[in-house]
Amino acid sequence: MQVDESVIGTTDIDESLYSRQLYVLGHEAMRRMGASNVLVVGLKGLGVEIAKNIALAGVKSLTVYDPAPVKIADLSAQFFLTPADVGKPRDEVTAPRVAELNAYTPVKVHQSPGIEDNLSQFDKYQVVVLTNSPISIQKTVGDYCHSKGIFVVVVDTFGLFGSIFCDFGDKFTIIDPTGEAPVSGIIAGIDEEGLVSALDETRHGLEDGDFVTFSEVEGMEKLNGCEPRKVTVKGPYTFSIGDVSGLGQYLRGGIYQQVKMPKVVDFKSFTAALKEPDFLISDYAKFDRPQQLHLGFQALHAFQVANGRLPNPMDEKDAIVVLEAAKTFAADEKLEIDIDEKLLKELSFQALGDLSPMAALFGGIAAQEVLKAVSGKFNPIQQWMYFDSLESLPTSTKRSPELCKPIGSRYDGQIAVFGTEYQEKIANLKQFLVGAGAIGCEILKNWAMIGLGTGPNGKIYVTDMDSIEKSNLNRQFLFRAADVGSMKSDCAAKAVQRMNPELVGHIETLRERVSPETEHVFNEEFWRSLDGVTNALDNVEARTYVDRRCVFFRKPLLESGTLGTKGNTQVVLPHLTESYSSSQDPPEKEFPMCTIRSFPNKIEHTIAWSKEYMFEKFFVKSPQTVNLYLTQPNFIEATLKQGGNHKETLETIRNYLTTERPRTFEDCIAWARLLFEAEFANKVQQLLYNFPKDSTTSGGTPFWSGPKRAPDALKFDPNNATHFGFIVSAANLHAFNFNIKSPGTDRSIYLKELENVIVPDFSPDANVKIQADDKEPDPNASTFDDTDELSSLSASLPSASTLAGFQLQPVEFEKDDDTNHHIDFITACSNLRAENYKIEPADRHKTKFIAGKIIPAIATTTALVTGLVVLELYKVIDGKDDIEQFKNGFINLALPFFGFSEPIASPKVEYKGPDGKVKLDKIWDRFEVDNITLKELLDHFEAKGLSISMLSSGVSLLYASFFPPSKLKDRYGLKLSELVETISKKPVPSHQKELIFEMVAEDLDEEDVEVPYIKVNIK
Repeated sequence: MQVDESVIGTTDIDESLYSRQLYVLGHEAMRRMGASNVLVVGLKGLGVEIAKNIALAGVKSLTVYDPAPVKIADLSAQFFLTPADVGKPRDEVTAPRVAELNAYTPVKVHQSPGIEDNLSQFDKYQVVVLTNSPISIQKTVGDYCHSKGIFVVVVDTFGLFGSIFCDFGDKFTIIDPTGEAPVSGIIAGIDEEGLVSALDETRHGLEDGDFVTFSEVEGMEKLNGCEPRKVTVKGPYTFSIGDVSGLGQYLRGGIYQQVKMPKVVDFKSFTAALKEPDFLISDYAKFDRPQQLHLGFQALHAFQVANGRLPNPMDEKDAIVVLEAAKTFAADEKLEIDIDEKLLKELSFQALGDLSPMAALFGGIAAQEVLKAVSGKFNPIQQWMYFDSLESLPTSTKRSPELCKPIGSRYDGQIAVFGTEYQEKIANLKQFLVGAGAIGCEILKNWAMIGLGTGPNGKIYVTDMDSIEKSNLNRQFLFRAADVGSMKSDCAAKAVQRMNPELVGHIETLRERVSPETEHVFNEEFWRSLDGVTNALDNVEARTYVDRRCVFFRKPLLESGTLGTKGNTQVVLPHLTESYSSSQDPPEKEFPMCTIRSFPNKIEHTIAWSKEYMFEKFFVKSPQTVNLYLTQPNFIEATLKQGGNHKETLETIRNYLTTERPRTFEDCIAWARLLFEAEFANKVQQLLYNFPKDSTTSGGTPFWSGPKRAPDALKFDPNNATHFGFIVSAANLHAFNFNIKSPGTDRSIYLKELENVIVPDFSPDANVKIQADDKEPDPNASTFDDTDELSSLSASLPSASTLAGFQLQPVEFEKDDDTNHHIDFITACSNLRAENYKIEPADRHKTKFIAGKIIPAIATTTALVTGLVVLELYKVIDGKDDIEQFKNGFINLALPFFGFSEPIASPKVEYKGPDGKVKLDKIWDRFEVDNITLKELLDHFEAKGLSISMLSSGVSLLYASFFPPSKLKDRYGLKLSELVETISKKPVPSHQKELIFEMVAEDLDEEDVEVPYIKVNIK
């Protein structure tokens, strides 16, 4: 059953709620989801994770079914259940709590005496999800749904094992297999064989089988707007589009644009796929596991059918029955496979296990598959995927039938896998969570479910400086609409304490950023008290700082991040792995200044110009400059002493305080109209005066070719929505700067004033110089040294004393307030410039995404990633010291791709000392000394075979071998803390008990050696 096309597009999308998800899925996929009805069967931990993620995503209707009574063990992973729910139907108590997540997705309970009794009951759903259902139901329901075109997702988790199966029927259409933005580029040439060259050796970014269309090609005009042509990649800078005979001779220009073509795939029914499985590999280090687990899961289901229960924890007899069943299945299916007896017995041992991180992991994957089914967005899993995290099993504590049996605890699902001894270790842990946003909410939920910090010695610290916004509610599931405006850390802590009351008194919330400025809050005692740290941050700077502190205090760090459907996890372990800061992402790509200012060729250029050169200049920096003049007595003198072109600064102050200072809102409208004329008409005329459309370069080639697009000046039209939108937003922002009240957006007010605005005629100026290429010097960047003109400008400024008390109000950019005109201005401004240069405009949504540097996000990826993080936390708690047991994860749900790798080992250094080679860990080792004198420190290291040539602390150079003796004489006798205070001219903060010194040294072979830092204990 495909989605009813007649209802697609009828659903309005609340962009303030779904903003970040829209950047992942797009409007069309979201509208398709908004027309879909989904049924989730089974509401233990796995089922509720799937239901939660689907509800947050925003399907039309979510129905749940699980009439079984709640058991205390369900609380191991089912975060919407409480002890008071025991004995009540799972679906009746769970449905209203899922419904609270999203007002746009109603949640109902499916009414049926039995899930197999009447198969036609499934006909009203687009997708049916079965979680931990008996295999008889999986076969019956799965095969029926396949025959009816209803999409099916089947998910099971047993302890540290999990599987997912997808069936989206025959001829399922994928509208966008990858979710990546279509690539485009400028053409340098097309030869007679159809070989296309990208401009200036710019990588085209295409792959074999991609399709492209063309525009603005001269010579081969028939290519423009043609049907998409299939690409054969010939190299990173060239690709072939096949036969181009009869299309003419290529002359110049042209843009290629990738076109996403639909992809059609076929799925087998559940029963057919059970016998002839196709596997998606989740971990290439376990390449042979899927076939083993495919048999093992069938054997486990067979045991359940035969015995009316799953195998008991650590029960050897039950495990042998499961193992023999797997061997029988293999023989019946004539599989030549060596059964991994240890693996399948472990599967039996853990069958009753119900782990929150596994539910989160498979809940994220399965929910994304549901969204793929109803939206056609991204590649589905075809058709089976198995996963295990056996490395998470503890070795520091014992497991036995006695230690793993149920004890009537909410943690029985976890005890079944790990045992009671390990549960005690989890409970008495002290963990620090940095950030309570999307990842932080999921981490806290998992911690609450596993009982972390609930013991007498346990503690959770969580800090986040942000308050809750409406857009957070779509993926930060601990928050509700009533929480908007409250602090994230406080609300998140209260939410998980409701989930697990045993956390009451064991969570401490803070509202400070973890940074150098808050080291008096997060001091030495705080860091030393911790067993570990988990980052839930969204920026590299904060991650790097926390990483440095973890290295300094030798604390394990769990790091993760998401970007749309992509996610990653990293384990940082003292003395085992490199740190987060050991590697870094490439710097963000920046556009050439010259391109942005005068020669844009794509919408990203015009958006960057609108944000940085227009919004920032007129509404942020210029008012700030004026305020500096008004508040700093010697501002002009100090400014003129600095290098650079100060004419523009003085003109800005003069204009904002005299000629352009508005007194009424009508003045602001007039200012906006003249700004339109200056930027979109006059400056374009000046550019074309300097570089006429028929001008050529010194080499004889047309100047306006390749990436340079010849612009045209705009003629203002108040009936053009973009033109008028620019006036409204610019006038309101200008009025804000001058504290003038806005009358709103009544069109008549603006039109009346626009009729009165006198727009001066413009003539290009022969003295104006424009930079034609980034390789050339910028004529506007040089120092303006006309002393007479600067003096005249300075004299024309009104005295600051006559304006006492008057100040402008600079704008603080805020992308998520739809009433402040910020994104409206940038959108209108960008699209006007795009109109100048005949570039395809962008809607407000895309503009906001680019200008606001919004990180796309979706709840499914977040849930999955945090599941992986907690699986690694199990290993950290266990104290494993074998790096091969840990895994860094890399996933992309769109492809889908799952990759795991062993963390990179921490680098080692060595030097020659008095007793031979000395080996040290470059990251985690350090030299420790007391607060001795500088001379004592130098002698101390001489005895170790290290001759210090330079010593520094922070930015202060304290010692260098090349310093003259007279300079060192007074330093040798100073204590190291005194030396730092003397040179830096700052006292050591009272809360600080240690100082860090960096040294450059030579060993006994007089070789420069890279050695760890020195930690000086000063208190």
